[in-house]
Amino acid sequence: MGSYPDEFPFGIMEVVNLLNLRIRRQQANSVYVDCPFCGDRRGKMNVNFQKNVWRCNYCGKYGGMLALYAEFNHTTTSDAYWEIAEALCDNIQEEHARSGNGAHQQPASTGSPPLGTRTAAAAHSFSEREMVPQSDKASPAEIHQTLSLLLSQLSLRPAHREHLRSPKRGLSDKQIDALGFKSTPPPFLCRSITDRLIRQGCKVQGVPGFYRDDNGHWTMAFYKKTAGILIPAIGFDGRIQGFQIMLDVPLKNKDDPPEKTGAKYIWFSSSSKRDGAGSGSPVHLVGDPSARVVYVIEGLLKADISHCLTGRTFAAIAGANNTGPLDALFAILAQNGTEEIIEAHDMDKYNNNMTMAGASKIYLTARKHGMNCRRLTWNPNYKGFDDWQLALRRENQRQREIEKLSFKEQYLCGLCELAHIEDCTEQWQHRAEQNVSLTEYLGLTQEEHEIFLRCGRDALAGLLEPQRRKQRFVLYQLQLDEQKAIPFAFKDITALEDAGYEQPPAALYYVAGAGEIYCPAGQADDALLKRLFADCREHLPEGCRGRPMTLSDVVELDHGARRDYYYVNGQEQFKRVKFSPMLAKKA
Repeated sequence: MGSYPDEFPFGIMEVVNLLNLRIRRQQANSVYVDCPFCGDRRGKMNVNFQKNVWRCNYCGKYGGMLALYAEFNHTTTSDAYWEIAEALCDNIQEEHARSGNGAHQQPASTGSPPLGTRTAAAAHSFSEREMVPQSDKASPAEIHQTLSLLLSQLSLRPAHREHLRSPKRGLSDKQIDALGFKSTPPPFLCRSITDRLIRQGCKVQGVPGFYRDDNGHWTMAFYKKTAGILIPAIGFDGRIQGFQIMLDVPLKNKDDPPEKTGAKYIWFSSSSKRDGAGSGSPVHLVGDPSARVVYVIEGLLKADISHCLTGRTFAAIAGANNTGPLDALFAILAQNGTEEIIEAHDMDKYNNNMTMAGASKIYLTARKHGMNCRRLTWNPNYKGFDDWQLALRRENQRQREIEKLSFKEQYLCGLCELAHIEDCTEQWQHRAEQNVSLTEYLGLTQEEHEIFLRCGRDALAGLLEPQRRKQRFVLYQLQLDEQKAIPFAFKDITALEDAGYEQPPAALYYVAGAGEIYCPAGQADDALLKRLFADCREHLPEGCRGRPMTLSDVVELDHGARRDYYYVNGQEQFKRVKFSPMLAKKA
């Protein structure tokens, strides 16, 4: 193997170009590219061309420029040097020959381009990249003062307030105001607002998001395409460290596939601008900094909503695998009395290896600082902790809707006993408006009501029982493994097929429970399954030991002469499948 020269005749951007890594966006001293190792296509790998290092913020892989090439081509770093040099630099052949490797030979199966495909001038185009001058970051106190005064000069647009108040977010006006959410200002106001901040004694140089424009004037990096809601990132000391922007329109590249949603959140940063400053990726803490238990969650807005719903303390990171900033926070929390960390990443930690890896890092970091750590699991119908908590609110509303059903509708579905007709009659008598007859209110036909009045409840039961049936069901659920992700867990049938299965693999399932429900006699399976899902998505019937019903579950309906199996594809969708119940693990 050849030895390394004192100075490399190339830089990491030549390696990026050589490997055809797609550049998604550029910063002052680095670029973001698609990671070739984890397969993520959102530009999560940062390549620092000033330091010649790289790191993927999604999968956590990192290294120098030789390691990037070597890892990509499954070779050694020593061979990587010569292969890169051969591909890029014509004048390297003599030195390579002296090393004994033979410049005319290329190792097999490395995927490197033929010798001489690039000229030296082209190879050094990235190395000669002009660096954008950056400001040293301002102190935490200066950043807090400037960003706090900036918030005081902004407002929250009605559309943004309505979004935060919607059932999807569930915040009240009081909570919205307390959390400091504001709308991004229009670009044409950026310079005048900045001038006002400077006149008020604020330092803007070194504050993330501020920079000098081409005329040397200080301004802010707000643009039409990055309009949205500003979410303050608060540190342990209560100071604002920066802003995340929840974009009105997700950012997508022009050649992204239609199914790709694009980036929904970005940091308010000016790292690619003259005299600008990067935001970094600060941890957001909401709640009591002295709490005995602190939850770690992905996403600033998710943490704010979860805190408002539960009153608990949350530390939010900007990405599931972006756990590095937690180290400093955990050290402070441990000193301040925190005893337990609860990992509350989204439920895709069971089907996404990157999310699972991030969750494991939280555990190790907590243990490093002497704190206990455990994983929080909830109803998998809801991806995030905040979604789950909001669903609990909606369940109360659903119970009120059930109470609005007529007596007959409730009875045919097994939601009440026959004696409930007396309660319904009393409710009708106390109604403020008597615009509905008692027969209509009970949901009975005229004949059914007359027989009830003449002959009593037993006679009515004789008419109603043939109109309903008892349906037996068995629920099968995936046996989860905290060490190994199941790629289609809690996902629709497309994910099952993408994982290489034509039908649900029964060997990965276990019997979560069985039960019986009443339903109208002629009700089709699809309508029955929708109701079963509504009944079981919060909790299973007594005697069942599994999770609430969710995507990837399999439901068996016993029709006596036959048994049908359905893959839960959504609360409104159920796909009939083949299933081998004998292979499923028993309770």
